[in-house]
Amino acid sequence: MAGMVEQRSIDVVPDDERHGSAVSQFTLWLGANLQITAVITGALAVVFGANAFWSLIGLLLGNLLGGAVMALHSAQGPRLGLPQMITSRAQFGVRGAVVPLALVIVMYIGFFASGSVLAGQAVGELTHLGSTPGIVIFAAVTAVAATVGYRLIHTLGRIAGLVCALAFAYLGIRLLQRADLGTLLHDHRFSLPVFLLAVSLSASWQLAFGPYVADYSRYLPRHTSARATFWWTLSGSVLGSQWSMTFGALAAAAAPAAFVGHEVTYIVGLGGAGLIASVLYFVIALGKLTINILNTYGGFMSLVTSVSGFRGQRTLSPRGRAAYIAGIMVAGTAVALLGKDSFLTSFKDFLLFLLTFFTPWSAINLVDYYLISKERYDIPALSDPAGRYGAWNARALTVYGLGVLAQLPFLATHFYTGPLVAPLGGADISWLVGLVVPAALYGAVARRDTARIPDAHTLPEERTPAGSGG
Repeated sequence: MAGMVEQRSIDVVPDDERHGSAVSQFTLWLGANLQITAVITGALAVVFGANAFWSLIGLLLGNLLGGAVMALHSAQGPRLGLPQMITSRAQFGVRGAVVPLALVIVMYIGFFASGSVLAGQAVGELTHLGSTPGIVIFAAVTAVAATVGYRLIHTLGRIAGLVCALAFAYLGIRLLQRADLGTLLHDHRFSLPVFLLAVSLSASWQLAFGPYVADYSRYLPRHTSARATFWWTLSGSVLGSQWSMTFGALAAAAAPAAFVGHEVTYIVGLGGAGLIASVLYFVIALGKLTINILNTYGGFMSLVTSVSGFRGQRTLSPRGRAAYIAGIMVAGTAVALLGKDSFLTSFKDFLLFLLTFFTPWSAINLVDYYLISKERYDIPALSDPAGRYGAWNARALTVYGLGVLAQLPFLATHFYTGPLVAPLGGADISWLVGLVVPAALYGAVARRDTARIPDAHTLPEERTPAGSGG
């Protein structure tokens, strides 16, 4: 186990420590998406009014669109050798990146909590201790695994992908033995608002991976094809999520009263009782363990990035790593215990709320990396507030703020509905606005700031003397 414990945090992964191939992104993201929370996300489209036929189409469209954005972030990993969010310093400044980072940390805690609620039910049933002890046990195991780091995460992804694929295939057969597929898909009536809700739910699911997806591709050799990284990430994430969401949508359509509010027990009940039930509870916990480790690890990376922007810290001791991860675990567990009784509605609103803040970040990050900087970053300057990228980039932060505000008139959640939602028939198109508006604005303002763009991609050992270069 000692050899598996990761030593790197937010520092650049040297070439002699790189390993693996782009196929590893397929197995990781397949395993991360074949899990109970993705099932719930698919079910929400039906629970909130869409028929199963158009729910499946809307979910697929959202997975493809959001997954493409997410996979473009993944392709940055081998090139840069850095965690995802530290690259935000190139757009927002070394310290200004703390603004989107703070929201990302909230996301990690929220997803940790939501996953712990569902996995805690499974662990509680498996151990006969109840959901509250189950949540605590699950959170503790997650924290230990996240402390070990990158290699264990990918190993668990491969195991979970295989185990959960077999379990979902079995559960799908059992579901179709109870409900006729033709009957479930017979209703073809189209409603734009609920169709767009399905698209938004799955798109937000994929987009929420964007702030940490490159964390899990940064150890790939630098020569790894960006195209291969993109396609393997996209295919694994879309296949896993659509498979899970399809099962959830069909389950909710087949037995809404039995499914809603009893998601874990209903799914296990499909499989059977006794030993089969115990195996399925274990599978649910395993699937959630994989994704919750990603959330804990990503939260740890984001916290370190936030703090280091002000302290100048580039490396982290094992004790410091454990402390950061423990903080994420404690916060996420507390939220899980407080919110476990109103999970379904809260989770739907949480997903759409997150989308409001992460689409502008994704748009700015991708436009900067692919169109403005053209994959050229001065990596040492990412840790220097007095360097090329500065401490705060007011232009980028303004564009980010405008991108968030531009979505509010189009946003529809339980606690807030924008004034333009009703004229659109109740449809939520805020995430589309959140991609287009900041992308256009940032492209316009960033092209004027040529001093930010190096002449070539600059690694730490290659940095030229101060004052030279672009």
